[in-house]
Amino acid sequence: MIIQIGILVLVFACAAALVGAVAMFFNNKSSTEMEERLAILTTSTTAEVENTTLLSYAREDERGLADSLFENFFDVNRFLSQADLPLSASQFLALTLAAAGVCSLAWIVSPLPASLTPLAGIVGAAIPFLFAFVRRRRRLGKFAEQLPGALELISRALRAGHSLASGFSMVGGEMSEPISTEFARCYEQQNLGIPLEEALEGMTERVPNLDLRFFSTAVILQRQTGGDLAEILDKIGHLVRERFKIYGQIQALTGEGRLSGIVLLALPPLLFVVMHRLNADYVNVLFTDKIGQQLLGGAILLQLLGAFVIKKIITIKV
Repeated sequence: MIIQIGILVLVFACAAALVGAVAMFFNNKSSTEMEERLAILTTSTTAEVENTTLLSYAREDERGLADSLFENFFDVNRFLSQADLPLSASQFLALTLAAAGVCSLAWIVSPLPASLTPLAGIVGAAIPFLFAFVRRRRRLGKFAEQLPGALELISRALRAGHSLASGFSMVGGEMSEPISTEFARCYEQQNLGIPLEEALEGMTERVPNLDLRFFSTAVILQRQTGGDLAEILDKIGHLVRERFKIYGQIQALTGEGRLSGIVLLALPPLLFVVMHRLNADYVNVLFTDKIGQQLLGGAILLQLLGAFVIKKIITIKV
């Protein structure tokens, strides 16, 4: 009875957190922020503008309790920024708790054993993080694919007599997301007086891409020592394209292993669902019997271990 009351309290707290997260998400503060930023531009000097967060996202402007708790362990704001999600760390935490509460409530009202409700809550809490992780991975992958074209565009702009800043502006205006946003932001930062080296360093921190780091280092060294920057950018772009070719060949060679891994990892859960539909009493022994629970836990651990081993086998760094 006490456990059920605790679960209900947890579900109520998670539902309240969901309402709060939705309210914070739809709270429109764009007009106030725009007025503040216009006031900064019209009343502040260049040095003061450099110290403001004029080009930062709203989630970077307001730091809540969750931001302070996570900043020493895991930069949630940067993670969400890389995933292009308009959420702060506090909103993301509230959404995670709400997802855990919804999954726990769904498990309680289902005919499944109530003793596994905490496991359902953990799975629900992992859903927002997995969504953000997949979205971040896709965004960074698309950025990596666009980078050679951006480097070639900047190189052609330099050969045509334009400045490096103009090349950044062309990338921001002519290419698509997400690379256009990052280069346009870098261009605006140096346009407001921030040194180009600092703007490039900020972009490499926002986008953890090794090729982008090469580009940033090449630009900084060229500005200090001189040289043909257009030729350097052409070589970096060619190197990135060749790396993508090798990566494509590796993907083709490891396709069989990846497909085998998907089948092996998906077969036990699917078979469990089928057996539960055909004979629920036969499967429920895994939840009600002590030995069955131990076997179920061992099976889950072996599944995770198998996924880790398969991932190590088919992953080849380029």
